[in-house]
Amino acid sequence: MPERPNILLMVADALRADHLGCYGYHHATSPTLDSFAEQGTIGDQLFCPVIPTQPSFTTLLTGQRPITHGVVAHSGKAELSREAPFLPELLLRAGYTTCAVDNLAQARPWLGRGFEYYINPSLRRMLPVAVTCEELNARAVPWIRAHAAESFFMMIHYWDPHYPLNAPPRYDDLFYQGTDPTDRRNRSMEVWWDNPLGMLARDTWLRRPEGLITDMDYVVAMYDREIRYLDDHIAQVLETLDQEGVAGRTLVVFMADHGESMSEHGIYIEHHGLYDCTIRVPMIMRWQGVVPAGAHLPHMQHMNDVAPTLLEAAGMPTPKAMEGRSFWRTLTGQEAGEGHDRLITAECSIQAKWALRTDRYKFILAREPDPYGTPPRELYDLYDDPGEENNIATAQPDLTGAMEAELEQWIADQLQALGRAEDPVRSEGTSLRAGLARLSDSM
Repeated sequence: MPERPNILLMVADALRADHLGCYGYHHATSPTLDSFAEQGTIGDQLFCPVIPTQPSFTTLLTGQRPITHGVVAHSGKAELSREAPFLPELLLRAGYTTCAVDNLAQARPWLGRGFEYYINPSLRRMLPVAVTCEELNARAVPWIRAHAAESFFMMIHYWDPHYPLNAPPRYDDLFYQGTDPTDRRNRSMEVWWDNPLGMLARDTWLRRPEGLITDMDYVVAMYDREIRYLDDHIAQVLETLDQEGVAGRTLVVFMADHGESMSEHGIYIEHHGLYDCTIRVPMIMRWQGVVPAGAHLPHMQHMNDVAPTLLEAAGMPTPKAMEGRSFWRTLTGQEAGEGHDRLITAECSIQAKWALRTDRYKFILAREPDPYGTPPRELYDLYDDPGEENNIATAQPDLTGAMEAELEQWIADQLQALGRAEDPVRSEGTSLRAGLARLSDSM
């Protein structure tokens, strides 16, 4: 194997895997990423053990299970222990020059740990999620040029395609096949107007001079335009690696922190609900001559597997405190791997839920009622119902009971091993729901 690589980790926010061409999408949202995937290996089944952004990035960079590191809520009460392993710190100690172009440490300081350079372009903006790809690349590209001769680890966190969905006007003609996105007779988003986020969208980024956007198909097209906009800026970064002559010695990883619900299960343009549209994310890895081109990892991987994998790529051991398991040898074809046969995932920002997912079934257990009136127990047969539209929990009581018992036992065992008494999904509560209620009251 060549000497240790540079590592470039590009993470898109709120990007669902099935809206990329290389994952089978029917629109041309991602020509750059599709070509990039042909040069590297696609992870077909990468899942988030927790959502949304802050807990997901904490899981990614610690390589730990959410129940272990404790950060299970966005804007929650828990903080990361100083003893927790952290990928950028480990790489910095090993001699890498480390840089993040990101803004998460502004709210969660531990997410800046180990970055010698921490560049936050969103400081110039009132709304951090509105930072653009241009603003991020204007910082990232010169940094790569300045440090190309060094061994570097760089993380770029792109907020696109996270809402608000405001790709530049040059993308306006893409993807929409309807005739009038502001047709008042269109009721496809009517149910969303009762949601605080829907109210906010209705009064801000869905307003146009010609009227209020009412067609959900148009909003999906807006999301897809954001992906194309992101894709064009991924191209700029990849071209920079080529121009600086470091593409061949750089392991490039593209992934997302979580997906997005378009309107599934009544959840519009949001990232809660433990459904595959939200917890399954893209992952593409390229290291020319080392990672096979045009290959796939077909088995289930967890986001906390990524940090151990990158450490192994750099020739470094995985700390015992990292619970993820490296798939580097599988990725590089050195051995056959089977991935995980189970995923346990959680959320407690808008909804307080746990889920147990196998290859075929998913069981979701609510710790408290959600805003959508969803039953407290959901069971889906992912072979027959990949869209998770038919809840068979009542029709399959034995399987439901068995999966619930397995999930509860796993949680109890983990808490006992950690010396903790309370389920963090219960103790954290729904960290963002109170804020949404205040938003609703103000509108």
